[in-house]
Amino acid sequence: MTSPDPTALGRERAGELLRRLEAGDPGGADAVLADVDEVRDLVYVGAALTALARAEARALPPAQRAQANTRQRDLGAVRDAARTDPAGLRRWLRRSAEELLLLRSQRAAADAIAG
Repeated sequence: MTSPDPTALGRERAGELLRRLEAGDPGGADAVLADVDEVRDLVYVGAALTALARAEARALPPAQRAQANTRQRDLGAVRDAARTDPAGLRRWLRRSAEELLLLRSQRAAADAIAG
């Protein structure tokens, strides 16, 4: 039996985390990561969220993109501070997912203003 691809599993977990947060289910969002104890597995979720956030940020107007870049840098510091602590990494992932939802709302607002 082959083990699941950690990159694909990270993307799946990131997607489920985002879906639950978008649905207003913070408990469900926390449950997505509750049983993930390996730092490596948590980092794969973070990589997926970071890739999505950077892609979303590129579509923002320049000032919002600059602010997003600053927040990404700050999230990187949170990640680095929790580098070997699964509970700390889960907090980082939750904040990263919330940041991604913020980026999406900013993009929607910018698109609405642009017409």
